[in-house]
Amino acid sequence: MTTAIPAPPRPVRIAAVLTFLQGLGGVGLGLALVVRVIGGAHPAGPILGAAGVLVIWFGAVLLATVMLFRGHHGARTPVIVTQLLLLGCAWYAYGPSEQQLLGSLGGIYCVVVLVFLFTNDGRRWAMGEPDVNEGDKAD
Repeated sequence: MTTAIPAPPRPVRIAAVLTFLQGLGGVGLGLALVVRVIGGAHPAGPILGAAGVLVIWFGAVLLATVMLFRGHHGARTPVIVTQLLLLGCAWYAYGPSEQQLLGSLGGIYCVVVLVFLFTNDGRRWAMGEPDVNEGDKAD
């Protein structure tokens, strides 16, 4: 016997799609680093190490976003952690790296995803509370 997993609310699905795009970008960056090493970039060891970390991390992010989109509650935490880590990267791009435009856009993107995950519907779904319809609320 299988039990149906309730579908997540729309804001959670939007957050999953936005994070999926980040995951694709991270895996793409990792693969671009591998191509750079194949093209003759030196030192190869640290570049391949960074590429491996990116591909593993963002590959896991892709898996988590698919699971979140399908309604698995446990996949919400890796998505939140990813957003917080990328928010730190955006801060670094904005400040010390003096890439204000990239840092601002990246930070705004992460905050938007977090807002979608922490809407009332998203929190209620994550905590397993039943849906409350407008007609059932007391005045």
